Amino acid sequence: MADLRVVVVAADPLARGGLAALLGAEPGLIVSSQLSADDGLDGLRDVADAVLLDLGAGPRPSPAAVESAARSGLPVLVLVQDEDDAVEAVAAGARGVLFRDAGRERLVSALRAMREGLLALDPGLAALVPRPRPAPAGLVEPLTPREMEVLQLLAQGLTNKTIAERLGISDHTAKFHVNAILGKLGAQSRTEAIVQAARLGLVIL
Repeated sequence: MADLRVVVVAADPLARGGLAALLGAEPGLIVSSQLSADDGLDGLRDVADAVLLDLGAGPRPSPAAVESAARSGLPVLVLVQDEDDAVEAVAAGARGVLFRDAGRERLVSALRAMREGLLALDPGLAALVPRPRPAPAGLVEPLTPREMEVLQLLAQGLTNKTIAERLGISDHTAKFHVNAILGKLGAQSRTEAIVQAARLGLVIL
């Protein structure tokens, strides 16, 4: 898979530099630019695949920065201080929202998920965004609660072995669940299953 190019945007230069250093240590991820929230965000599509925007921890920020980044046409992952900021960020066009204390693994997973067209939300924020109703023809039959758990881990790009370890099940059982998910979604591959699940509103990271 091609390297993921990310533009880091933050008003605080220390936060900007810290996020750039954090992401820069991840293989396959390139911080292509660091910008202030006041900088013009035009032309980002030429240098990046996604935008990471830190709203900071000060007084409630204006959603203008999120709207400006979203107009670039790139998926925007916004780091927020609280739920109120999260609601405003989503309304302004963010494709992903995480709390500011998210670690590198969650940041990277969210950025990569957004590149695949998925919505990336902190689990504590998932209820803030209405999930579309599954299309009647989208599922052969409903997913079981366990299959929904497996689907969420699939969307994070985890292997069957890792999924098995996370859920405390055998590799064989994990593979069985994955195959069942593919069949119910009418998908031929894991990637196709994740895309179909996103369209149906079944996947939130």
